[in-house]
Amino acid sequence: MKFLVLGAAAGGGLPQWNCGCANCEDARAGVIPASGQSSLAVSPDGVRWSILNASPDIRQQMQMNKAMHPRSLRDTPVASVLLTNGDIDHIAGLLSLREQTPFDLMATAEILDLLEHNRIFDAVNREKVGRHAVTLDAGFALQDGLTAWLFAVPGKVPLFMEGAEVQTDLIGEQTVGVRMSDGGTIAYYIPGCAAITKDVLARLADADILFFDGTVWDDNEMIRTGTGVKTGRRMGHIPISGDDGSLKRLEGLAAKKVYIHINNTNPILQPASPERAEVLAAGWQIAQDGEEIAL
Repeated sequence: MKFLVLGAAAGGGLPQWNCGCANCEDARAGVIPASGQSSLAVSPDGVRWSILNASPDIRQQMQMNKAMHPRSLRDTPVASVLLTNGDIDHIAGLLSLREQTPFDLMATAEILDLLEHNRIFDAVNREKVGRHAVTLDAGFALQDGLTAWLFAVPGKVPLFMEGAEVQTDLIGEQTVGVRMSDGGTIAYYIPGCAAITKDVLARLADADILFFDGTVWDDNEMIRTGTGVKTGRRMGHIPISGDDGSLKRLEGLAAKKVYIHINNTNPILQPASPERAEVLAAGWQIAQDGEEIAL
């Protein structure tokens, strides 16, 4: 199985357009690599690809990666696009894929319903792009040679659907993880997760590789840096650090582990930071745009 990181950053990317934090300024200056918004491509053969989450940066991401280029006058190597939630940074890129080239669009019924009730997504022609509702915990063909399963992880509704009160640990179709298999390798992709429950931990036991939510280092990161007023958990993301953070909760997992969906404020983006050193010492990788991984 082959993986191509199209975008390693969380919503807003790195640098974020309106942010002057240290990481964003360093990315603008070329001190640290810039990153597009979270998206991962996967292929059983390196020829036909499935894209997991269509980021707003998808046009540039496809341009920057030769594997995504058309092979004839009107063509795409993309067989399918799979959505793990309805966040803007995971669905807005669909509008850049509206030029009448066929592929399959897959998501839970709840996520597809969100697209159905927003007329702008009618621009993605249903006669060319079939919409396929996926049932949780039921295997389906992501493409020929690649089987996937969706499963619920703790999360919340998209920001634009929030009401006065927000539950961040909902279990249902609004936030899902993806299990994938080519008949040999088992891979997981979970770019958004509010907590690692016993159920989530048990599911990951057979993983050969895991791409996991690395949004914030600590829960108060955005408040501490003056870049926001919400905690990581309020945004629906478990922090990396702490006794109940992902670094500790997943330390016994034997799989190759990669943090993805990394917020622009996260100190692990700095090469010399102690936070990055701790993550690397624990055996994790930190995703970078354009990175290719084959298992």
